[in-house]
Amino acid sequence: MKITAAVAREAHKPFCVEEVELSEPRDNEILVKITAVGLCHTDLVVVDRVLPIPLPAVLGHEGSGIVAAVGKDVTKVKPGDRVVLTFNSCGKCSTCAAGEPAYCQNFMGLNYAGVRPDGSATICSCGQPFSASFFGQSSFASYALGNEQNVVKVADDVDLTLLGPLGCGFQTGAGAVMRSLKAKPGSTIVIFGGGPVGLSAVMGAKVQGCANIILVEPVAVRRELGLELGATVVIDPVNEDVAGRVRAIVPAGANYALDTSGALPAIHTAVNCLTVRGELGLVGVPSKPEAEIKLNLIQALSLGITVRGIIEGDSVPDEFIPELAALYRDGKFPLDRLVKTYPFAAINEAVEDQTKGRCVKAILVF
Repeated sequence: MKITAAVAREAHKPFCVEEVELSEPRDNEILVKITAVGLCHTDLVVVDRVLPIPLPAVLGHEGSGIVAAVGKDVTKVKPGDRVVLTFNSCGKCSTCAAGEPAYCQNFMGLNYAGVRPDGSATICSCGQPFSASFFGQSSFASYALGNEQNVVKVADDVDLTLLGPLGCGFQTGAGAVMRSLKAKPGSTIVIFGGGPVGLSAVMGAKVQGCANIILVEPVAVRRELGLELGATVVIDPVNEDVAGRVRAIVPAGANYALDTSGALPAIHTAVNCLTVRGELGLVGVPSKPEAEIKLNLIQALSLGITVRGIIEGDSVPDEFIPELAALYRDGKFPLDRLVKTYPFAAINEAVEDQTKGRCVKAILVF
């Protein structure tokens, strides 16, 4: 079928909105008419070649929409269901079987290969195959193909336009605090970065009942928004001693730190904010794939700290996405405060605004 898609044709260049051809759904696939799709940093790092997926490519991995058709083997959803699309997983490996699909042993191939598992392309133009199946969806398009592992049914009482980022960015930030770190009531957490992931983490920390929610963010308007969303303290890392401020609030140090920036200086500072048996979570994608952190072994050993990488907030999407949607409905996870919507055709304007900090989270709407 012919669809409209935003195609990344060249590195470091704007998206091209054009007509392409999408395969019909196979027996195990779900065709979703996209209502809206979030713009995520991970989409942009493909264009910037941090993730070297072959171009041209159709990206997008925070889609929300209505099921249009299903293959004959699909039982999870039916045409007309409202859904959010999220990361893909195999559902069969040992980590998937253990309830940890974000660490699927086939994650890279299923989400970043640009093709179906059998090597076939889902999108082409004039006979030329494009990289697609991005996160098992490629939802920078009017229609996308998913499957039962990465399509999540959501209730009818929430605005579907806003829910796409629950599939990645919001799920990652909130999940890092609520599921990965399992922040305890009364604890202290320091969150580095006030973008969509970091501010989702702030909201997640408030849901968890953290006593001190400290947001480290250089942009003043995002610090203000952080305070409105639940941060108890904000720190400007450009003009303030972050570790010193944290120790002034909690002399023994923070129970948790979460880096959403991918910036090595922020990560090194985060380690210095931790208390004995403190935990550092890493979710930020670095600007260079070869980025490495330095860890003082004496400090790590003597404090007994834990440093852990986090993918997708350790989410089980069928459980966590509806949970976050319900929290939003009940006013406890006000994700709408982060969002600015754009017509889908204005994707390059949205990229520029999000990159330059004119908005926190752009959502493209059909």
